[in-house]
Amino acid sequence: MGIHWILFVSFIVVLAQSLIYKRLALKNLSVHRSFSKSAVFEGEDVQMVERIANRKLLPVPWLKLESLIHANLQFQKQFNLNISGGQMFQNHSSLFSLMPYTQITRRHHIRCLKRGAYSVNSATITCGDVLGMQSVFKTLPLQAELLVYPRAVPMDEIPLPYRSWQGELLVRRWMMEDPFMINGVREYRYGDSMKDVNWKATARTGKLQVHNRGYTADHRMMVCVNFEVSEEMWNAVTDPELIEKGIAYAATLTEDGIRQGMEVGFGCNGYTVDDPQHPVRIEPLSGQGQMTLLYETMAKLVIECNCEMSAFLEAEVRSGQQNTVYLLITSYVSGKIQEKIHRLESNGNRVEIVPLAHGEEGKQASA
Repeated sequence: MGIHWILFVSFIVVLAQSLIYKRLALKNLSVHRSFSKSAVFEGEDVQMVERIANRKLLPVPWLKLESLIHANLQFQKQFNLNISGGQMFQNHSSLFSLMPYTQITRRHHIRCLKRGAYSVNSATITCGDVLGMQSVFKTLPLQAELLVYPRAVPMDEIPLPYRSWQGELLVRRWMMEDPFMINGVREYRYGDSMKDVNWKATARTGKLQVHNRGYTADHRMMVCVNFEVSEEMWNAVTDPELIEKGIAYAATLTEDGIRQGMEVGFGCNGYTVDDPQHPVRIEPLSGQGQMTLLYETMAKLVIECNCEMSAFLEAEVRSGQQNTVYLLITSYVSGKIQEKIHRLESNGNRVEIVPLAHGEEGKQASA
């Protein structure tokens, strides 16, 4: 066979394989991505697991998988992995080949640098023929989500208010019910003991009534974070790192309260990625389920203001909340905020200020 026939046949083969890969390379290719844990704490490690499958007879000589991932998820160095990008997002890409009817599982080790709710919603796969003459690409939808909880700080780093309450420090003794202190009666609630039923009051009102006992310390707590760092601030938070510090304080205080059996809630004048229209408010409850809800909510917080803190506290006043201690984590207290605090206290609540400042300023302010 002459050289020109060899060249002609080679050209036909190259052209044929190029056309075949152009038409079939992406067929029956699938990508699945997930995280080894649904939630971790700030600073912890997690694995991002990729499963790429080629479910057809045609091999894939090369395949490139690319996606944008937030820069707060720091990838460790791995073979065939390239990370590049800007300040907020990084381009994550990896290159490999797939034989017929095979699946590759790759595990990428990630360190979670900051609190947040992270998702990988899509990935682009690019593949082509053996000689690289033809390439095709497709964007695939993905659903990989990860919550990074705020890192708790040691309790002694929080500038707690050292105001005495019946000889005990606030936030140290919460919930001891005093069987000898009865403050009237109230309607029966689920979980009340039948031994506390006041039968005379029940007969008089026609509804089941129980003794309203006093407490040696508060047993309901609302931890609130003010996203405003000054009275002149608008929607955009001018010091996000300071607010992140306040969220870490809130995580520590809520967990400490729930561990001691308290009913603990959380609120702020920011919003979450799930509901940008309303400020955040979680009703005080106890138990591990409540702690998980609080951590998930804090992970999803967006560092932007939804309303003024005075408006948030006004809503608390109008809700008629009673017998609750409010821990207000804030970098300042304006006249409007102070007025709402007085009204909350006149409703039978206590409000304590946890000063929020950089460095040692907060501890000095609480002294």
